[in-house]
Amino acid sequence: MRELALIAQVREALGPPPDRVVVGPGDDAAVVRTGPAQAVSIDTVVEGTHFRLDTHSHADVGHLALATALSDLAAMGAPAGEAYVALVLPPRIENSEALALVASMRALADRTGTAIAGGDVTSGPVLIVTVTVNGTLADPGDAVTRAGANPGDLVGVTGTLGAAARRPEPRLEEGAALARAGVSAMIDVSDGVATDALHLAEESGVLVRIELARLPLHPGVEDPELAATGGDDYELLFTIAADRRPAAEEAAGAVGVTWLGEVAAGAGAELLGPAGEPVELRGFEHS
Repeated sequence: MRELALIAQVREALGPPPDRVVVGPGDDAAVVRTGPAQAVSIDTVVEGTHFRLDTHSHADVGHLALATALSDLAAMGAPAGEAYVALVLPPRIENSEALALVASMRALADRTGTAIAGGDVTSGPVLIVTVTVNGTLADPGDAVTRAGANPGDLVGVTGTLGAAARRPEPRLEEGAALARAGVSAMIDVSDGVATDALHLAEESGVLVRIELARLPLHPGVEDPELAATGGDDYELLFTIAADRRPAAEEAAGAVGVTWLGEVAAGAGAELLGPAGEPVELRGFEHS
């Protein structure tokens, strides 16, 4: 009966959904009013792999799970829409701890205009949170992908790198604004600039050159190689035509943009040291 009681408490904690959610949590499926195109992504955080409960509170985990999923929408230039949350709870997790996780998730949802429209609760050996998110686009062509970078484009990144924050902020407003500014390709920095630049380069069929000395280091971070490989920053790495540089800087607003390098003909990602020499670095890779 624990599951039934917890579901009732979760529904109360989430409150009523917005009008676009016709049928929300508590039924077999959500019913949602949508637009012409949907950007959809799914993310999972697993205890022992993505977080530890001796360093992260349950509230931290709730924020992290939703933020990482929303960051994928930001990278597509899509606004937040709905989220669907699946919780795997080990027996040691108290209902109060699970509700702290949900409350933190709702706080981020409220700030970003996300409606938590449904989900699932089950038991398992470790805490696992899976979040599916969607965002409505006026046209499928409005989505920014990893595949549009062109030789001659500039390479930029929002914010700072190296903090690997427990509570990253998904750059939804900045992602949508950068899309309107005309970025050619974009990816969120989840696995480290070194790896994510390679992902973008491979999808675009180009060579991405980044100067390590230009990386915007978070206060207290002194090693650019750590910032390039650490991951979990959830900033936006993007490319844009050189003549659109002012538009990108305006789009990023107070978060700011740092220009890291350029796109060239070729293949792969090239990280350059102080003398312009290639540096072999690689960020996080999923096993």
